Amino acid sequence: GRRNAIGVHSGAYGIYRALAIAAHTLDPNHRADLTNTAPAVAIGPFPQWGDPEKIVSFDPWGHLVAEAFADRLAEGLDIRPTIAVTRAHVGMPEIKDAIEAGRLKPDGEVLLASGDVRVTKAAIEPVWWLPGVAKRFGIAETDLRRALFEQTGGMYPELVTRPDLKVFLPPIGGMTLYFFGDVTKLGKPDTKIACRVHDECNGSDVFGSDICTCRPYLAHGMELCVEQAQQGGVGLVVYNRKEGRALGEVTKFLVYNARKRQVGGDSAAQYFARTECVAGVQDMRFQQLMPDVFHWLGITRIDRFASMSNMKSGALREMGIEIGEQVEIPPELIPPDAQVEMDAKKAAGYFTVAKPDETELVKPKGRGLTE
Repeated sequence: GRRNAIGVHSGAYGIYRALAIAAHTLDPNHRADLTNTAPAVAIGPFPQWGDPEKIVSFDPWGHLVAEAFADRLAEGLDIRPTIAVTRAHVGMPEIKDAIEAGRLKPDGEVLLASGDVRVTKAAIEPVWWLPGVAKRFGIAETDLRRALFEQTGGMYPELVTRPDLKVFLPPIGGMTLYFFGDVTKLGKPDTKIACRVHDECNGSDVFGSDICTCRPYLAHGMELCVEQAQQGGVGLVVYNRKEGRALGEVTKFLVYNARKRQVGGDSAAQYFARTECVAGVQDMRFQQLMPDVFHWLGITRIDRFASMSNMKSGALREMGIEIGEQVEIPPELIPPDAQVEMDAKKAAGYFTVAKPDETELVKPKGRGLTE
């Protein structure tokens, strides 16, 4: 009777909580002690928080539950934060390289002499307002509920039996935000914003795989963020957990094999076709929900957008976020084996000054599977 949502907290990690309870290592009645867990920096509220059209994929008040629902918590209700905000130092070799090359200069505030960067970061779990999500995709809420129910093996029967419950906590990854500079400047019209929206790629981001441009573009975006913060603006990296275009890493590796083994070699002309052969679709990231985080931060304009994706820029503009400049990844940062990906994306409509011609697209530019 006191449940107001379908699903459980912690996204995909909810299953581990179930295992912990089954293994008798966690008390199922445990209530979190939220003492001293309040956000390290205040974010919001902004006018967009009160507009049901603006934020549908997470709870804008998710970092303030201890404050906003103190009376309910005192009653013993199990109310948990879905957003946490803290501070950190971040170190990446590429930032140190930028210092050595003279592109960045330590200032002791944003960028330290050690090469570390002072940041604020926020972790956000997904909380879907089902009517709003359905409207964002132009589909009926009942169709959305039915698909979610059926394609999760019937894991959440309330999706079809409880139409009165409008909130769904999906078992998927969320996002992490990295802020560079003074977060309190967000939401002010004169604040310049540099931003990289990055969809997770573990192979490149963490392990440096050279088949794609993910880590180089992430590092380049961070460099732009540091520059903007040092100039008095705010830099923002939005890191979404959407591995392999939200197709998953197993599918991604299968596609890699198909690309490397195809007749004629790994070429841009067949880049998207190989993904469709395995997955049935080119991309499942659905950028329609991505702009929510900008509404949460009170951002209405991105001055420097470190992305070539027409899907990301299109989704932002569709939701009223203005983009000043789209910044291409510098050619010298593109790994040799990633030229296939870059040519294919440029030909498909990604932002670029110069598109590759047809003869370039059919040339095999990727390594073979055993090279």
